[in-house]
Amino acid sequence: MLEIKNIHARLGDFRLRNISLELEPGDYLTVLGLSGAGKTVLLEVLAGLVKPEAGEIFMDGKDIGHQSIQKRPFGLVYQDMALFPHMTVYKNIRYALKNRGLSSSKTKDQVQKLARQTQVEHLLDRHPGTLSGGEAQRVALARTLASNPRVLLLDEPLANLDVKLRQELRELLKKINQTGKTIIHVTHDPMEAATLSKKIAIIEKGELIQWGKPEEVFRKPVSEFVARFSGIKNIFLCEFKTENGKNGLFQGITQKNLVIRTLEEPVKPKAHLMIPGEDIIVSEEQLETSAINQYQGTLKEIYLLNHGVELIVDAGELFSVIVSKKSLQKLNLSQGKKIWINFKASAVRTL
Repeated sequence: MLEIKNIHARLGDFRLRNISLELEPGDYLTVLGLSGAGKTVLLEVLAGLVKPEAGEIFMDGKDIGHQSIQKRPFGLVYQDMALFPHMTVYKNIRYALKNRGLSSSKTKDQVQKLARQTQVEHLLDRHPGTLSGGEAQRVALARTLASNPRVLLLDEPLANLDVKLRQELRELLKKINQTGKTIIHVTHDPMEAATLSKKIAIIEKGELIQWGKPEEVFRKPVSEFVARFSGIKNIFLCEFKTENGKNGLFQGITQKNLVIRTLEEPVKPKAHLMIPGEDIIVSEEQLETSAINQYQGTLKEIYLLNHGVELIVDAGELFSVIVSKKSLQKLNLSQGKKIWINFKASAVRTL
């Protein structure tokens, strides 16, 4: 088990504050945050490149925070890969095996094995300058895996790749993780995190805001920042009245005077309400349903997504609604059509 306890670090005016995480062997943790949030600094602290002001790092109960870079069980792959330009792909991978005491035949076998695993066998005689971005990233992974780290640290590994290469590299990272390799992967892309992670940590301005399983973080964000960063668009600042507590319901009034009912008692007179787009039902007529929040609106925009269709509906506020492509056809939805949106009070969360 990897335990990161109360890490504090400073780089110039930037500070990483009170970062604590726990990872089981074989976990895949994605660290999400905007540029400059401190994600890469955290990787560098783990790798030993940045000395923390305070905090501890334990591997299987052993304090490794004072170990040298070479002795730490981490392998760091930077976004720019940092391959040796004067060496072939074969020699780049072999370089990490130099100090492992292997015979030349075993070294060659190990390079071939890693090349197969990362699908770069056909590139072994090439130099880094002749490789595409996706090819170079695979070589960098192979070279880092050659040192047999217990934890793979990845700094934006899918950045600057086209859609096809990104998908191929995602599949490769999943396969590497399935071998039991623990991975910590830094990114600013929530979709990337959702498709790869077993756990997600969200960092904002050097602080850990929330972490847990993807479904917990994305479905139950603890703040407006986490909600928006997770891709949730239906977030409305509401004012609550003291008399709004009848029948266990609380009424939030948006800035455009739309009333949204929730079961969650707000902690302050003004708070944000959040409704996941997947929890909103679309109908052509008003439904007889337990969904107490029902509004008629106009379909303004339609966007095709990988996992369905996003509808933008003006129902006094703009709502983002996620439906299936089958529903789009069944309801004959088109821009300008009048429709109803429906969602339960239990689907509404206060932030």
